[in-house]
Amino acid sequence: MESANASAAALRAKIAATEERLKLLKAQLANIEEKEAEEVEESPVTRKWPLLPDEYKRYGRQMIVPSVGIQGQLRLKDASVLIVGAGGLGCPSSAYLAGAGVGTIGIVDGDIVETSNLHRQILHNSSTVGMKKVDSIVSYLKSLNPHLKYITHPTHLTPQNAAEIVSQYELVLDCTDHPTSRYLISDTCILLQKPLVSASALRRDGQLIVLNSPPLPAGDAKGGPCYRCVFPKPPPTDSVVSCGDGGILGPVVGVMGVLQALEGIKLIVEGRLKEEQEVDGRGNTMLLFSASGSPQFRSLKMRARSSKCVACSGNAELTLEKLPGMDYAVFCGIASPIGILKPEERIEAKEYLELEQDSEKTHVLLDVREKVQFDICSLENSINIPSSSFQGTRSSSLQEGKPSWLPETVRADASIYVICRLGNDSQIVTQKLKEAGLDNNGKRAIKDIRGGLKAWKEQVNPSWPEY
Repeated sequence: MESANASAAALRAKIAATEERLKLLKAQLANIEEKEAEEVEESPVTRKWPLLPDEYKRYGRQMIVPSVGIQGQLRLKDASVLIVGAGGLGCPSSAYLAGAGVGTIGIVDGDIVETSNLHRQILHNSSTVGMKKVDSIVSYLKSLNPHLKYITHPTHLTPQNAAEIVSQYELVLDCTDHPTSRYLISDTCILLQKPLVSASALRRDGQLIVLNSPPLPAGDAKGGPCYRCVFPKPPPTDSVVSCGDGGILGPVVGVMGVLQALEGIKLIVEGRLKEEQEVDGRGNTMLLFSASGSPQFRSLKMRARSSKCVACSGNAELTLEKLPGMDYAVFCGIASPIGILKPEERIEAKEYLELEQDSEKTHVLLDVREKVQFDICSLENSINIPSSSFQGTRSSSLQEGKPSWLPETVRADASIYVICRLGNDSQIVTQKLKEAGLDNNGKRAIKDIRGGLKAWKEQVNPSWPEY
């Protein structure tokens, strides 16, 4: 019996050794095949056709489109595109560029994937929450098309690194969501003569423009206008609303990202990245999209390059040497996060909780979020007056005397505490209330709750809904 067991054990060991040897041989064979494939791909002498067999199958349906053809496909394969932003716009645009066969795709983004991204940033998923967005998006793109070269830049684009990053690519897609980044990207593209496809989306609306196309030197009137030509002055600070504050429907940002990819593909296959075709930039248009509009799409003809533009006119003041010193936050009026109140005009969420629990102290809690947000969740006994109703010098919310939203039972010296979602709008409203004289010359305290309902969740109630 012992002899039989020993023989069986020896046989199992021999089988295991054989299996390991077989694995090693398979790995060696795979390496040999990979090297042979690389040699075939790199040697024009041994390869009869300009594309690999899989590429003909993969891109065949778009190559038979008359405006693309084999020449357009080869241009796509040789092209390099930089996508700034791996979010709601960057996800669909990068997916379609990768699917189309753009040879080199770079992704710039310094953020990580959050659960709140997933309803619209469709290349990320629950398993990549906490991962760098550039790594998450490239992981998906590699599974979609392994033939391409993907380059990640896990950082935010800044005046200091913009020229170095952008110079590596032929075409740029602006998939960001803030004026500071849009001006920076446009300026960099003008200085480096790169065409730019820029898009934005908020709530149910979107906007798309192709800038600096053709990418001619500053001063050449035939070159396409830049972002400064279209928007010489940044929007007022209090009118800038992000997706996090104003909301966004996923399909809306998806539509705009797909259109960005489409415009990028058109520029490439038509040979318009390097002035291969004579195109006058004065015929460019701006595309407006509204999910609730009729029609949903409208086009507006854009003006030519502005003769007074500091970036692309003949009198341009901007240079690559000056770019690193540019402060786009100051230019857009957002030198730092909103902090317009003095420390004594603000209160922490945990401090307000103590006041709320003190029955002897009467006060008013003013929630200045929009009603749609207030309906999602609200603090007990809070009064909802949206911050938008305080805009303008003749706001009904700041009428002379006692505002209608103040309860009749509230004393004239009762404190007013203002809260919003993140602690920005509440500061603005607090300041407006004081300017309107509701503080009764200092007899009534009017304070902002620092950090808003986000701070309430962090300091007071961890179960508070985060949206």
